[in-house]
Amino acid sequence: MKTELIIRSNSSDIDFALLKDGKLTALNSETNGNKFSVGDIFLAKIGKVLSGLNASFVNVGYEKDGFLHYQDLGAQLLSLNKFIKGISTGKIKDYTLNNFQLEKDIDKHGSIVDALKTGQNSLVQIVKEPISTKGPRMSSEISIAGRYMVLVPFSDRVSVSQKITDLEEKERLKRLVKSIKPKGFGVIIRTVAVNKKVADLDRDIQNSFGRWVAMCKKIRIAKTQQTPVKVLSELNRVSSILRDLFNDSFTKIVTNDEVLLLEIKEYLQRIAPEKESIVSLYNSQTPIFEKFGIERQIKSSFGKTVSMSKGAYLVIEHTEALHVIDVNSGNRSNKATSQADTALEVNLIAASEVARQLQLRDMGGIIVVDFIDMHTADHRQKLYDHLKAEMAFDRTKHKILPPSKFGLIQITRQRVRPEMVIKTQEPNPSGSGEVEAPIVLLDTIKAELDKRIASQKHQKIVLNVHPFIAAYLKKGIPSIQQRWFIKYKKWIKILPRDAYQYLRFDFTNENGEIIK
Repeated sequence: MKTELIIRSNSSDIDFALLKDGKLTALNSETNGNKFSVGDIFLAKIGKVLSGLNASFVNVGYEKDGFLHYQDLGAQLLSLNKFIKGISTGKIKDYTLNNFQLEKDIDKHGSIVDALKTGQNSLVQIVKEPISTKGPRMSSEISIAGRYMVLVPFSDRVSVSQKITDLEEKERLKRLVKSIKPKGFGVIIRTVAVNKKVADLDRDIQNSFGRWVAMCKKIRIAKTQQTPVKVLSELNRVSSILRDLFNDSFTKIVTNDEVLLLEIKEYLQRIAPEKESIVSLYNSQTPIFEKFGIERQIKSSFGKTVSMSKGAYLVIEHTEALHVIDVNSGNRSNKATSQADTALEVNLIAASEVARQLQLRDMGGIIVVDFIDMHTADHRQKLYDHLKAEMAFDRTKHKILPPSKFGLIQITRQRVRPEMVIKTQEPNPSGSGEVEAPIVLLDTIKAELDKRIASQKHQKIVLNVHPFIAAYLKKGIPSIQQRWFIKYKKWIKILPRDAYQYLRFDFTNENGEIIK
């Protein structure tokens, strides 16, 4: 599999598109001046403490206060508060935890009113960005993520990602990390640490520990400032993407920004110096997302209706916390021997696209997928196994329930930032309202044309379309119509129809009859 990261930068935003074998699988956007990202750590001021909810509001400088539940305080809250107070007062000048005396853990079934007081300063970390009308979700269980490991202060535990299944490798990693981790810190070993040498692991720990020390220095300075104040920023989005996703499958990283180019090369020099050569600067006049076919994929992937291969399509509906995805086979024919085989074939295609859509749009909450009914337990199990395999690469926490006998599959997926929403419809050039983007219509026409050509039933095929679409298909040298001739070895006549609505098209045969 070839993985490419395409980065588009302008004056206010940076957009990141991740392509796997040319197919768009992730799209992220970072706005300059964004002050609230998952992983950011703040010295914040505790607001109203709510005993009924066993939670507290926290002022981190956002228009809506953050929310901190008792279960998110972390067992080492007393040790954290003691350490932060020692830094702020100047009593603690050694930011290692070598000689720090830990306090006892708080009661996991305790009350928020015994742990926090309104007006006190507390160190908190964003675990969920502001979404809709809600402020950020906070935690006092501080962690600093590196490429191979996550550093957890005031702990001594070393744990390994559940995705690492090789028992010998688990034991090797645990043994190595225990020998190099700083005293007073726990470590969570990430999946990408598999088969890494001790030098790589040690360098990663030292980088994370360096960020901890830098944070402590900011806390010491912050005593003269009015809280809240950010004391540690998560890596910028490009670095965090590379930290979490970068692997040997990456073959290309392209950006149109020289400053970003230098930042990426500098970061790769630290984590994978042998891959620095895959980074390049894009300087063509053609917009970078158009050059790599990303704009086309955005238009076809973010609408209410998403086309798939062989004429099948998804219909995606949204509410505040629930997403419903309906699978449709479309007007299609195939060589499957039975209706049951047809349903299974469409459902397997749909499962792959559903997994892609969840990651691409970053959909969270409850997702209900209405697959085509399958009446055999064997087919339902095949669909379930296939969907789990397709979702295995999704780093966001999720759970998939087995399909019901009606073909419904329920998925829960953690939501840590707002869903990616992109408007794909455009003003109707031939009337009021909005219609699908022309580029999506052209993809639909091409898919339908492929089916007609493959059937080999008609000597002559005529495409009847709105005059605007007809003009576009005939435009340029070579035009799309000429490319069709080269591909199919058959001339497709294009007939402008004034009476047609913008999205309507029909194929007719040599007798002028519509080809179904």
